[in-house]
Amino acid sequence: QVQLVESGGGLVQAGGSLRLSCVASGRTFSPYAMGWFRRAPGKEREFVASISWRGATTSYADPVKGRFTISRDNAKNTVNLQMNSLKPEDTAVYYCARSTSQFATMTRDSYYDWGQGTQVTVSS
Repeated sequence: QVQLVESGGGLVQAGGSLRLSCVASGRTFSPYAMGWFRRAPGKEREFVASISWRGATTSYADPVKGRFTISRDNAKNTVNLQMNSLKPEDTAVYYCARSTSQFATMTRDSYYDWGQGTQVTVSS
């Protein structure tokens, strides 16, 4: 099992930026794809972005395309989510997750290990 710890959340004004990081410990997170999900108050957890284990392929949810960028550093067991042009509707708890596959996927059921989450709040 992989332990995942997210950091980098906080309070930011609309239009601002945040960079989330996720550090894995325990079993290595290679050769697995990694993903970011979020859960807004009163809503289901939803897919945000994913990256294949080599980092060659990425996938994004439509609401964040062009604003968010996922990246990974396998040597450091980290995956990052750069979030620009933030909107109030991006407010949520953001979760890092490890897939059971090496391929980037949007399917929540494909992810096995989850972090505790980090709160992102965007004020208008």
